[in-house]
Amino acid sequence: MFSRSLISSRVLPTVLSWYPNKTQVIRNLFPRNQRKSPVRLLDIRMASDGQQQQVPPQKQDAQPGKEHVMNPIPEYYSSNYQASNKLQGKVALVTGGDSGIGRAVCHSFALEGATVAFTYVKSQEEKDAQDSLEILRKAKTSDAKDPLAVSADLGYDKNCKQVVDEVVKAFGRIDILVNNAAEQYKTSSVEEIDEERLDRVFRTNIYSQFFLSRHALKYMKEGSSIINTTSVNAYKGNDKLLDYTATKGAIVAFTRGLSQQLVNRGIRVNAVAPGPIWTPLIPASFDEEETAQFGAEVPMKRPGQPSEVAPCFVFLACNHCSSYMTGQTLHPNGGTVVNG
Repeated sequence: MFSRSLISSRVLPTVLSWYPNKTQVIRNLFPRNQRKSPVRLLDIRMASDGQQQQVPPQKQDAQPGKEHVMNPIPEYYSSNYQASNKLQGKVALVTGGDSGIGRAVCHSFALEGATVAFTYVKSQEEKDAQDSLEILRKAKTSDAKDPLAVSADLGYDKNCKQVVDEVVKAFGRIDILVNNAAEQYKTSSVEEIDEERLDRVFRTNIYSQFFLSRHALKYMKEGSSIINTTSVNAYKGNDKLLDYTATKGAIVAFTRGLSQQLVNRGIRVNAVAPGPIWTPLIPASFDEEETAQFGAEVPMKRPGQPSEVAPCFVFLACNHCSSYMTGQTLHPNGGTVVNG
């Protein structure tokens, strides 16, 4: 191991990149009795004189992207996260929960006591789904049931109904619905977006939220919560992700309108609008050079990790944390100021 006196804040991120267990390296270098506050990998990133923290150039050839081949693997969990039974006894359904933000949300929900079901794409996300199941089995509390993974193409109403029916058959109800699944494709002109592609992106990103919400509501009661994943792009625009950005704007409007429909039923509807987060969607959407520069444009000059977004979903899902919030959007985006 290394002497603490030889490691500066400028070189420590490079040293940490050599070790898979970064938290243990930090603990060895900075014993708890010598810290003024807990040392986290996030603190190291923020302490590197404003320099961009890059990821290695990489690209995946198809969507959905695969988390297990990414370098580095996205962080779905922070060792500093302290669970406190915020969701004990709840049943949660998270779409796209096999990887990225979805995996981090599932894991945080499990730590908080929820029974978790998630969806994934069959034959394309099998390993990530199995990895997530194992993660959730280890994270779940003793009174929660074993996690459930359901494969589905969520762009079609009948498939969404089948997902809801399977979850209800296994767990009896749905208390929390997280509409998170999405896909995106680069474009340089609106002229490149044909009807087939537009239909596909809208089906996955926004049709699915309508379909799942309408079927899940049959099994949701007062105190339940719907949380939709939108994007910072809905607020600032993105010329290279035009159709994706349009769906994310639609999700903001959907969230606001649905919240007004359901407020008298005691069901809250909110959204989370992440900025540049390191997920499989990134190497599956952009070329190697763009991936290496991913996140450089935000004030924090780095991509965020799924573990930095998941607590927003916990907050919105927890009735005693966010009981006076509906129709609202949280913005974990690395410092981009939006009016929304």
